[in-house]
Amino acid sequence: MAANPLRSSSGFTYLMALIVVVIMGIMLAAAGQSWKTVMDREREEELLFRGMQYRDAITRWYKPRPGERPPPPLNDLKDLLRDPNTIATIRYLRTLYNDPLTGEDWVPIKAPGKGIIGVASSSEQKPIKQANFPKGLEKLEEKDKYSEWQFVFEEGTTLSGQEQPFQGPTRQPVQGSVP
Repeated sequence: MAANPLRSSSGFTYLMALIVVVIMGIMLAAAGQSWKTVMDREREEELLFRGMQYRDAITRWYKPRPGERPPPPLNDLKDLLRDPNTIATIRYLRTLYNDPLTGEDWVPIKAPGKGIIGVASSSEQKPIKQANFPKGLEKLEEKDKYSEWQFVFEEGTTLSGQEQPFQGPTRQPVQGSVP
């Protein structure tokens, strides 16, 4: 007697296994997309950190030092590693960072007669972050591409880090002491 096709269970296990594989594939794709977003946000945060490091280093380059003449234009980012204009070893930046989005060098931003005044990314991707930037980076809001995020020294700006450059000891008399 032949098996009744309506009552046969052969192939049911195979069909269930296929359904489980499809569901797992969909879940893995969703997890992969979430992981990609997390990694993109991390690279964006690193871009902000490195850009501020360059901006702060360029700010220190152009900030007049007490008793010295105004600094010459910055013509090469490598000069931030060791100032070639001084006898003493002055470092404005510990290392030349690569652009975390592209892995390449930053694009220098130059001003006529002033030299390099900032850096920008060469990435043409759309930024994830569009608002709520740290103090001093409000100009980055609503930009369409990372290449529009420019980390530029501007006259009168302060350093973004919490620590300000060491100014040396100050003498203040202690109350009740004899000068």
